[in-house]
Amino acid sequence: MTEHVRALVLNWVAAINDKNLDKLIACYDEQAVHYSPKLKQLHPESQGRVEGHVALRAWYADAMQRLPKLHYEVVRTTVEKEAVFLEYIRHNPGDEPMQVGEFFQVKEGRIHASRVYHS
Repeated sequence: MTEHVRALVLNWVAAINDKNLDKLIACYDEQAVHYSPKLKQLHPESQGRVEGHVALRAWYADAMQRLPKLHYEVVRTTVEKEAVFLEYIRHNPGDEPMQVGEFFQVKEGRIHASRVYHS
């Protein structure tokens, strides 16, 4: 199971890097919840939270449009059963590289919840 969970998260990274919105959303459970400080910063009314495929698609489509050259460089994945902590460097031209941690809770082969951590 651990390798399947790791593969899911690495597929998620590939979808971000490829700007493949359909592949990205397919990584998530229909009712998935995502928390992000960037979401809270850009959309304070969200309190940093989106839920479900429609909201996730809108959030990531906006990000892909605003940041067309965004790229994640995986540093480390730590997997325990159905939980993953992914460490990566966020690269975007014109911005300083940012170290990011993201926690994923996986159930039945899909991301059920995720939370982003960065400074």
